[in-house]
Amino acid sequence: MMQQRHLVLAAAGGSLALLAGAFFFQWLGYAPCQMCIWQRWPHAAAVVIGGFAVLLSGRFLPLLGALAAATAGGLGFFHTGVERGWWQGPTTCSGGGNLLEGDIFSTEGPALVLCDMVTWQFLGLSMASWNAIFSLGFVAIWLLAARRA
Repeated sequence: MMQQRHLVLAAAGGSLALLAGAFFFQWLGYAPCQMCIWQRWPHAAAVVIGGFAVLLSGRFLPLLGALAAATAGGLGFFHTGVERGWWQGPTTCSGGGNLLEGDIFSTEGPALVLCDMVTWQFLGLSMASWNAIFSLGFVAIWLLAARRA
């Protein structure tokens, strides 16, 4: 049977792997949209929580890690819905918004990346969809870790 520490390492390590993958895709030239960036923050929090949870036993930190993973998963699901046209996304990064705010003609600064456009997919699922699926798996691992306290 897995110990709490191993489960925490698996869940936090999974979030770290997703972050590394996101930065790798960015390095390959797939610029993230605003909603992609939002999904990274809960994973970063889960990694930090995991670091503390490895050192300190108990239920609080694994439950906090589960909340972070659930937040990432929820954001991934919301982003998937925006990509698939199930609901409207933020007007600041979706096709229906006022995309002419700011200086889009500047030669400096990031290029505009729309949240409702899929730039990469695997098996018919976007990066946001995969993030939601993996994040929900991490929630389950975090909850198992909390039960082992």
